[in-house]
Amino acid sequence: MKKINIAILSISLIFSTGIFAQETEAPKEEVKEMGHFNENKFRQMYQEFSTPNQYRTGSGAPGEAYYQNQADYKMDIELDDKNKKLTGVETITYHNNSPDDLEYLWVQLDQNIRSKNSPALDKDGSGIAPVAQPGGFVNQFMKEPFDGGFNIEEVSKDGKNLPYTINYTMMRVDLPQPLKAGESYSFTIKWNYTINNHVTDRARSGYEHFPKDGNDVYVIAQFFPRMAVYNDVEGWQNMQFFGNGEFALPFGNYEVNITVPADHILDGTGEIVNRKEVYSKEMMNRYERAKKETENPVIIVTQEEAEAAEKGFSDKKKTWKLKAEMVRDFAFSSSRKFIVDMMNVNVMGKDVMAVSMYPKEGNPLWEEYSTRAVASTLKTFSNHTFQYPYHKAISVHAKNQGMEYPMICWNYGRPEEDGTYSDRVKYGMISVIIHEIGHNFFPMIVNSDERQWGWMDEGLTTFLQYLAEQEFGKEYPAAIAPKEVYPSRRGIPANIVPYMKGDQKFISPIMSNPENVYQLGNNAYGKPATALNILRETVMGHELFDYSFKTYSQRWMFKHPTPEDFFRTMEDASGVDLDWFWRGWFYGTDFVDIGVKDVKKYYVTDKATKEGAAFLERYGVTDPSSVEAVYVVEEGSEEFIEDMKGKNLLETAPKLNEYLMDNFSTAEREGMKVPKYFYEVTFSKPGGLVMPLIVEYTYADGTTQNVTYPVQIWRKNDDQVSKAIATDKEIIKVVVDPNMETADIDLENNSWPQQVKEDKFQQFKNLEGN
Repeated sequence: MKKINIAILSISLIFSTGIFAQETEAPKEEVKEMGHFNENKFRQMYQEFSTPNQYRTGSGAPGEAYYQNQADYKMDIELDDKNKKLTGVETITYHNNSPDDLEYLWVQLDQNIRSKNSPALDKDGSGIAPVAQPGGFVNQFMKEPFDGGFNIEEVSKDGKNLPYTINYTMMRVDLPQPLKAGESYSFTIKWNYTINNHVTDRARSGYEHFPKDGNDVYVIAQFFPRMAVYNDVEGWQNMQFFGNGEFALPFGNYEVNITVPADHILDGTGEIVNRKEVYSKEMMNRYERAKKETENPVIIVTQEEAEAAEKGFSDKKKTWKLKAEMVRDFAFSSSRKFIVDMMNVNVMGKDVMAVSMYPKEGNPLWEEYSTRAVASTLKTFSNHTFQYPYHKAISVHAKNQGMEYPMICWNYGRPEEDGTYSDRVKYGMISVIIHEIGHNFFPMIVNSDERQWGWMDEGLTTFLQYLAEQEFGKEYPAAIAPKEVYPSRRGIPANIVPYMKGDQKFISPIMSNPENVYQLGNNAYGKPATALNILRETVMGHELFDYSFKTYSQRWMFKHPTPEDFFRTMEDASGVDLDWFWRGWFYGTDFVDIGVKDVKKYYVTDKATKEGAAFLERYGVTDPSSVEAVYVVEEGSEEFIEDMKGKNLLETAPKLNEYLMDNFSTAEREGMKVPKYFYEVTFSKPGGLVMPLIVEYTYADGTTQNVTYPVQIWRKNDDQVSKAIATDKEIIKVVVDPNMETADIDLENNSWPQQVKEDKFQQFKNLEGN
């Protein structure tokens, strides 16, 4: 028995991973090194994560004491089309559902970013470029800053003024006495501001002017003083608005009356409760048809009607009344230029109206694709999260825009004046509509803090955007013909490689504030979307990922989650330990780079080898002949014999065959493998990110085998690892990550034999030969 144990030990150690060999092999001499902290990539994230409590549990779910405050609004708004001015009076009723007494309330004045003395104008460094576009040069050196901040006329309670302090984009309202836990407080704010041109100012809200007909299209948001969030994580979220970090807002109910020119068409967050007053009879008839139409959009306002309205410039007014429940914000769009179409969408058994509003400049592209993209998006996002809870979703055409609000969003994508458009414009428009409509789920319902964690809404939405784009391509194949799949820009692992391999001085971790990153698009959109796609496709699989993602979405719909709530829920619902993944992809800037370092071929013999004898000596066996053992010989070594090729191990190691005959029955022997080839494949990991090791083995007979080694293979050696392979077929090629699933930044080291890269001289010679 002792001899056989040694034989088995010999084979297992020689063909084990490099890590196991290092652990088993006794050190030749004692080496003392300085100690270090735990740097293992698989250590748990106890230091990074907050301690679970009564508000947020260790499982990632809301705790028994979870609360959120609520802000209800009643507003009367008037849009002055001639003077580009917005005025309003709002009554806010703030419900303190927290366990804390509040001495003051914080109100957001995000429009103050447009004031002429805004600190946001100087938040970044600037220099003088050797060449510049005329528009950029004018904006930097010749144009006076636009003054579009809030003019606060009054802050009052029952007609009596309340003291307040404005700190840039935040306003503190001091209360006569603390607002006690469980109580509510109502107060009124009167305000006005001059509306900016969002095209020249590159702003989320404002108007676009059309010189040919003298009209404007208004997309109005962040237009009223809005309550800040107070929660268990940081108290008041009163971080200033500098432009990139978007919005943190409480849920509430809205009653909004908006007065605009009588010939304007308007829609916004919430239900139009006086539709029969603001719609013509013909529009109402078409609207009723649209509620039943599920295949093709119904035109509510035709292009001919919109073109006729462009000439009117009515001096009369009309008030549109909207109500919304459990929304975190309110926005609207208004113009006499609008064409409107709608269709009904069956979203998991619920009727939802998909709506598009666009000027004639958007056609024919918008009439063909906008509402269809809205409808497809609602279905895909709902399937992966929860049933869309609102009654409508609106896509509004606005130049250079891509911005979202509850039930309504602004989207770019404009054809040439003759109506032609490129694939780039078409796909750009469809993709931005999918993305912005998708934001109804994140963060409009799963209400994360955009001001602090941009990726929680942008990254999650971009990930689902990728899935929705692929579904749109299947649902409307004519939209992508003659292409086979929708050409998604983000979410595909290979597409994030240029960013991941870039200059580290200009790369920030995903877990960074949006104001402090260098490349916001890659940081908050592309990289987290790619990470989640890899998590779904390669690490967890569809079933575990989809269940966990849906669990997170449903746990936190109409609530305020943190990143930890997401991370913990994904692990809690799947049973997959992902701390290594969150740490690598979200908390750091490491990249993936895994390659094939070496492949060695071995043959088995029962004749003692020098290396085998030395190995046994370390275990106290000085005479190899005193034990029964088998040995391995590397092909090409001095002890290798050509006659070993093509034979199985029972032929090259007769004593092993004798052992099998003596110790196993015929049936047992017939069930055993008798491999001809033994390989030790060593994989290296120059990159810092640990990932599952995906390998494709190609055999001499032309067949291939794909093997995925779990990510834990790196847990004891972060540099390299070896795998022993016994096979009856000769391996002729080894490729790591053959389908480019992991965003590996260097494919040159992914193959064995290493592919010879043609140098420039050889390329030149080849060209000469042609």
